[in-house]
Amino acid sequence: SCSPIHLRSILISKMAYILGISAFYHDSAACLIKDGEIIAATQEERFTRKKHDESYPFNSIKFILDHTGLKLNEIDKIVFYEKPFLKFERLLETYLSVAPRGYMSFSRAIPVWLNEKLFLKNNLIKFLKTNDKNFSNIKNIYFSEHHMSHAASAFFPSPFEEAIILTADGVGEWATTTIAHGKDNRVEILEEIHFPHSLGLLYSAFTYYTGFKVNGGEYKLMGLAPYGQPIYEKKIIENLIDIKDDGSFNLNQDYFNYATGLTMTNKKFDKLFGFPRRNPQKTELNKFYMDIAASIQTVTEKIMLKLTKNIKKKYNIKNLCLAGGVALNCVANGKIQEQKIFDNIWVQPASGDSGGSLGSALALWYNEMKNERTVKKEDSMKCSYLGPEYSEEEVQKILSNIGANFKVYNKEDLINETADEIKKGKAIGWFQGRMEFGPRALGCRSILGDPRSGDMQRILNLKVKFRESFRPFAPSVLREDVNEWFDLNVDSPYMLMVSKVKRNKLKDNHKEVEEAEGLKKLDINKSDIPAVTHVDYTARIQTVSKNNGIYYDLIKKFKEKTGCPILINTSFNVRGEPIVNTPVDAYKCFMSTNLDCLIIENCFLKKEDQIKF
Repeated sequence: SCSPIHLRSILISKMAYILGISAFYHDSAACLIKDGEIIAATQEERFTRKKHDESYPFNSIKFILDHTGLKLNEIDKIVFYEKPFLKFERLLETYLSVAPRGYMSFSRAIPVWLNEKLFLKNNLIKFLKTNDKNFSNIKNIYFSEHHMSHAASAFFPSPFEEAIILTADGVGEWATTTIAHGKDNRVEILEEIHFPHSLGLLYSAFTYYTGFKVNGGEYKLMGLAPYGQPIYEKKIIENLIDIKDDGSFNLNQDYFNYATGLTMTNKKFDKLFGFPRRNPQKTELNKFYMDIAASIQTVTEKIMLKLTKNIKKKYNIKNLCLAGGVALNCVANGKIQEQKIFDNIWVQPASGDSGGSLGSALALWYNEMKNERTVKKEDSMKCSYLGPEYSEEEVQKILSNIGANFKVYNKEDLINETADEIKKGKAIGWFQGRMEFGPRALGCRSILGDPRSGDMQRILNLKVKFRESFRPFAPSVLREDVNEWFDLNVDSPYMLMVSKVKRNKLKDNHKEVEEAEGLKKLDINKSDIPAVTHVDYTARIQTVSKNNGIYYDLIKKFKEKTGCPILINTSFNVRGEPIVNTPVDAYKCFMSTNLDCLIIENCFLKKEDQIKF
């Protein structure tokens, strides 16, 4: 990899295209920018249908090349989102520090590194040639640092000329948490916390302990937390993590196994809490695991609040940008917003490793090439609508070829008919425009429903999504109406802020909810919009504006018909599968679930009209 000094000396002229790549760990992705503008970005999982796919993003790069009509040799720079040599250094130092303990993990990891990951540039060249056999620009491959990629992805698309940037995740090369300063066309990392001390890995350890999958089940842990009480908070703080006044921390490695083992936690961890790790095939989610979820969520929120309060006091900058996997903890984000620590907060919608592809490209363009940055008032992320799209003609041809029965509507009739079906309590598959970049469906690849329905959360979870009944759904609300329904009055376009439902929208049954145990809380209607009101009276909010196109028009039409400016919005997929990418994916999901209607561009499908095979 090239040093920053070497990069600056060779990057003298303004470049047009930069391709960013993240891969080989989880959530691989590719992104293309042109003169600093984001042109396209997508995750590999959407094409391969393998959730959190870590493989080289062949299909994502193919989409970018097809979308732009470019050849790889016409792309000026290609940049990978982290530095493998630094990561290998951390791996070796960690194993040597505990040897001979950890030999089993070491013996599995080293061959993979020596054969695939260490000499990544050579392997990348081979992979890139699978996309374009004529690729020869091998001198134009560069490497960013993992947390610089996160920090750049958070700051450069933000609407701020200056901001303090907080990134937190499992681990990059060495860093697990960083504080950076972004100003104009420059991001500089100021402070770091290093492996094995990691807020992301602490949260993932509890994800593992409660029986969910690491790097995917953290959302479930966060959704489970409100069903429990944080009765183990003190035990976590006294035994597992030493939290300093400034929010920095150290983890007690006696209880963890992730540094050199094959599991996240060990027997001492089990003994501390009195129960073994939950086996999801054998053990139900009982009160103990709910209390565990509540406890680690509370600890995480307290750390994030301490960190953000300290950096506001220390650096006195009014704007905050967030990225890294921990930034997807929208409950913690909501607490930061609620306490008004900063005047403005902006969270990168693809905060995880997939967003590293974007950040690495932007870091190269601005930090190293020193190109001028113009802060735009409009959304530089383009609502995160950066993936593939299909024309109306393409959709009609595809649906006809697979034997689907559908009606074709003009836009006005399509919106009117869809709003009517939602009002009737129907579950809708909604496929419009360009696919979203990041883990959230934001109105292009969404399942929609009526938030006023007391049964809709359970129906969608059990009969459509085939997932745990406790999982909450998000409200998409018209931006102009958000403060009428929620204790929030800022933009939240990426569903990364949690806020409470307004008191005047709640039912007068708080005592009944408090006395109900565990999942029984689900059976109680808590507000005028029960399907999107979590058991703690909060909601994960997406504000929708005219920037969201037809999705805004649909919610506005639903409001005209019902007085409610809100729709349920959940990702268009079933449990264990990525969000749908193609019309064929959408139709398969439609036919294999209890979705009532499917709308793809201007084509309207009803389940009763389809021939079942």
